[in-house]
Amino acid sequence: MTVPISVITCTHNPKPQYFQRVLDALAAQTLSPSQWDYLVIDNCSRESVAKVFDLSCVPRARVSREETLGLTPARLRGIRESRGTILVFVDDDNILAPDYLEETWRIAVDYSFLGSWSGQCFPEFEEKPPEWTRRYWGNLAIREFAGNHWSNQPRLASTMPCGAGLTVRRSVAERYQTLHQEGGRSFQLDRKGNSLLSAGDNDLAACACDIGLGQGIFERLKLTHLISAGRLTEEYIVRLAEGIHYSSVILDALREIRTPPRNLAGRLIDWVRVLRLPPPHNRIAAAAFRGRDRAAREIAGQFKELKETD
Repeated sequence: MTVPISVITCTHNPKPQYFQRVLDALAAQTLSPSQWDYLVIDNCSRESVAKVFDLSCVPRARVSREETLGLTPARLRGIRESRGTILVFVDDDNILAPDYLEETWRIAVDYSFLGSWSGQCFPEFEEKPPEWTRRYWGNLAIREFAGNHWSNQPRLASTMPCGAGLTVRRSVAERYQTLHQEGGRSFQLDRKGNSLLSAGDNDLAACACDIGLGQGIFERLKLTHLISAGRLTEEYIVRLAEGIHYSSVILDALREIRTPPRNLAGRLIDWVRVLRLPPPHNRIAAAAFRGRDRAAREIAGQFKELKETD
């Protein structure tokens, strides 16, 4: 039986105090329970989500277990097993505003030319963040803006939906499935275990443009992102910067978006700039360059292998 909206949470060892708040926020949605259902993809959690959490407060909630570790297989399973014509991906630390699903449905009806969209993400920090971290909050899925913006350009930052609260039409999700089924995604783009790769949600959102639709962001869609103290450490932000920049280069290559190659002189200038930065910003910038360079080497290596097998 199909429903207008399916909410999907892919989770791996969720923090109990965070995930319970996710459930409470879903239970408080103003959209009629007859209009949506909830699917949790338990991705190899140590303790079964179905046994640890009482999901009865959420309309038509169910849990499915995905035994292949990684956000990509979990997301694909969620797409396969969901019933909605509209899919809303809610992380296990995302607290939706009470009208989030109601507003999402209005957008789906009023903006039929869009295939993917999201909204604003406000932070709730477990501990007061050090001031130096502020410039990296965007990497932590914190996003505040005014107005509504959309385009049909898949990698335009100002209209690119955020993974937290990402909404896609069924046709967009099916395009994403097809890319994976037909071998079009040979590189890892999502988190897996302790890795911090972070472009799978961008790829899913961009599938809207593949099928002639647009993508956008809406001011009235609001959620709170719960951010643990561990995500504000220097080590985490360094690893995150490397993962994000690696993923971005890989995604651009997969989507055949050409970026100008960095010659030796340009790379030397970049590294001089890094050396001039104060700590910890120099470490973070260096990690970003490492991620981009590693991705470029892997892409070149795969291209060489393909030529040798032709």
